[in-house]
Amino acid sequence: MTAKQPLKGFRVLSAEQYGAGPYGTMFLAQMGADVIKIEPPKGGDTARHVGPHWLREQESLYFQSFNLNKRSLTLDLRTDEGQEVLHTLAKDAHVVANNLRGDVPDKVGLNYDALKTVNPAIVCAHISAYGRGNERSKWPGYDYLMQAEAGFCALTGEPDGPPVRFGLSMVDFMTGTMAAVGLLAALLDAQRSGEGCDVDVDLLSAAVHQTSYPALWYMNEEDVTGRAPYGAHPSATPSQMFKAADGWMFVMAQLPKFWTILCERIGHEELMTDQRFDTPANRLTNRSALSDILSDIFAAHPVAHWLELLQGLMPIAPVYSLDQALDSPWLKTIGMRDTVSHPDRADMNVLSSPIKLNGERLPNRAGPLLGADSDAVLAEAGYDSGAIADLRAKGIV
Repeated sequence: MTAKQPLKGFRVLSAEQYGAGPYGTMFLAQMGADVIKIEPPKGGDTARHVGPHWLREQESLYFQSFNLNKRSLTLDLRTDEGQEVLHTLAKDAHVVANNLRGDVPDKVGLNYDALKTVNPAIVCAHISAYGRGNERSKWPGYDYLMQAEAGFCALTGEPDGPPVRFGLSMVDFMTGTMAAVGLLAALLDAQRSGEGCDVDVDLLSAAVHQTSYPALWYMNEEDVTGRAPYGAHPSATPSQMFKAADGWMFVMAQLPKFWTILCERIGHEELMTDQRFDTPANRLTNRSALSDILSDIFAAHPVAHWLELLQGLMPIAPVYSLDQALDSPWLKTIGMRDTVSHPDRADMNVLSSPIKLNGERLPNRAGPLLGADSDAVLAEAGYDSGAIADLRAKGIV
C-alpha cells in the first residue's frame, strides 16, 4: 500500500539551520511536502559541521537527525540576485520558513510584507530565540539558555544538587513542532482565503509555555514548585524512581486504583490501611516515609521481577540507558527504527516518524548533501542551464 502523503503538492522553502527549524519542517517533509532547504553556498547548514560522527567531510550524522526527506538548494539571500531567485521560487511556494536570529528575516526578505506582492497566499513562518521586533531580537540564543531562563533547570535534578538541564534539546524540538502546527493552520486558512501571514514562535515563549501547570500554580497561588527526590511528581505519590536490586525503574501509582494494585501485587496490603498512606493526601504528606518503605521492598529483587508483577497492570517502566532504549525489541515491534540509503552509507539507521497515517509510519529518505538539488530546483523554476551556470559562477548558488 502506498503511504498517504497529505502534504504532497505543497512546497516549503526553509532558510533553516541547526535544530528547531529543521526538526519542525522534517515533519512536513515526511508528510509529503516538498521541503527545500535554502543554505548558504559556503558551508551550508551549521548542523552539517557538528561532530563527532561523519558520513564524509563536512557531512555529519547529526545533520541527518533533522533533515530526512528534504532537498537542498544553496542560495545567497544577501545578494540582489539571490533575492530575485527567492522571489521566483516563492511564486510557486506555499510556505517560506526560517529559524534565523530575530532581526535577520526582515533584512533578507523572508517576511510576509516582503513576499506578499509576489504571492499573497504565502505563509511566512519564523522561529527565533527571543522573537522579532523587540529589544532582544538581535540576541543569539539556544535551547540550553531557554531551559535556564524558563525555570526548567531549577526544576530538574535532586533537591540538594545543582540545577540540571534536560539531557536532550527539548525546547528546540517543541518549538519546531509548535511552529509546524502554527504554519499548517495558517496554510489551511491561506488556502481558503488566499491571504497568507507571518507565524512566529520563539524558543523562550515555547519554553515558558511548557511550564504549564506549575506556572498556573505560581501565578494564581504563589506556589513555587521545587524539586523532589528521585524525580518524583510534585503532587502525586508514589510516582518516582526506585532502585531495584540491579537497576532503576519508574513507578507511578498516581491513581487510587493503581495504589491498590501496587500494594496487592508486591504483597504489602498492609500499606493500604496504614493511616499514613490510606489517602492520596496522606501519602503526599508522608512521602519520605513511604519512599523509604518502598525502596527497601523494591531493593530485594531485580527490575525484571517487578516488571513481571506490575507491567500492563499499572504504570511502570525500566530506566534504560540510551543504548538499551534504542535496542529494545519493542521499537522493532512498533516500527520506530528505520533504514535509509545515503551515498556514503547504504544502510543508515534513522528514527521513524512518530506519526502514523492509516496505521502506517511515514516514509523516510536520507537528508540531502549540500546543494544536491540546486540545479533541479532552479530548473523547475524556469532557469536554463546557462542561467544556472552564471549563478554558480557568481557564487549566488
